[in-house]
Amino acid sequence: MRYLVTGAAGFIGSHLCEALLGQGHEVIGVDGFIPYYPRPLKEQNLLTLHTHSGKFRFHECDLRTDDLDSLLDGVEVVYHLAAMAGLLASWVNFEQYMTCNVLATQRLLESVRRVGGLRQVIHASTSSVYGSQATGDEDSPLNPVSPYGITKLAAEHLVRAYERQFGIPTTILRYFSVYGPRQRPDMGYQIFINAILKGEPITVLGDGTQRRASTYISDIVRGSLLASEHFTPGAIYNLGGADETSLNELIEILEEIIGLKAVIQHGAKRPGEQDRAVANTDRALQSLGYAPEVSLVDGLRQQVSWNRDQRD
Repeated sequence: MRYLVTGAAGFIGSHLCEALLGQGHEVIGVDGFIPYYPRPLKEQNLLTLHTHSGKFRFHECDLRTDDLDSLLDGVEVVYHLAAMAGLLASWVNFEQYMTCNVLATQRLLESVRRVGGLRQVIHASTSSVYGSQATGDEDSPLNPVSPYGITKLAAEHLVRAYERQFGIPTTILRYFSVYGPRQRPDMGYQIFINAILKGEPITVLGDGTQRRASTYISDIVRGSLLASEHFTPGAIYNLGGADETSLNELIEILEEIIGLKAVIQHGAKRPGEQDRAVANTDRALQSLGYAPEVSLVDGLRQQVSWNRDQRD
């Protein structure tokens, strides 16, 4: 089959492309290289993909402005992962979050409507749509507490509107706290691991009691693939991990894995921070056969190993 993956040069997108290529599919990767973090890191994510000659084609494309219809030629499934992520920047650069998360989604859906013929559109969303307590099932109230979460919820509403009005077959996946090799440099685990390895201070924002059940990248990719294999139009699934820890407990685990003590300092809690994000994945288990397989300790060991390799 031919897949289109937006955000293909990103953390999750590049791993998803690799998995699709490994299954023998043809993949068209799209990324706009929006300067949220250094472009060379994203280009490095693409290196393995480019080795699949004849199966992988990459297009540098801004979903907000460029023509998208030609990208969909012969495409059967779209994975829409492209988005502007991160909490703090969404408070100070709201226009970019609106255009990257809402306008880009609308333009892609409009192109899908014009071209027609797609079997599936799978849209990647986030636990941030639930708000400060992301612990219930997919029918829980949606009350985002950050501009980032608000724009991602708006994108979800667009996806549902195009499904209902134009019959576009769509599924929404809500990802919970994804980590692993190639994690964005602004994300907590990446920052903590690098700081401990270098002997630099870690800044814990708040008291460190905020809790997560983080999801290793291979589990997120597997869940995303299962959503295509067992596609149900209109479905929404939480995809998350199983091991719930506080931020303070996470740092202790990293200290044990790395073999060094963290130098900890404290700062103010981030506005829009989730107090608890633990995915209820019962629906994904029943409908997709999804359950997280990688424990937090094993996943962190793999990420630490990758970070060490990058330093070397």
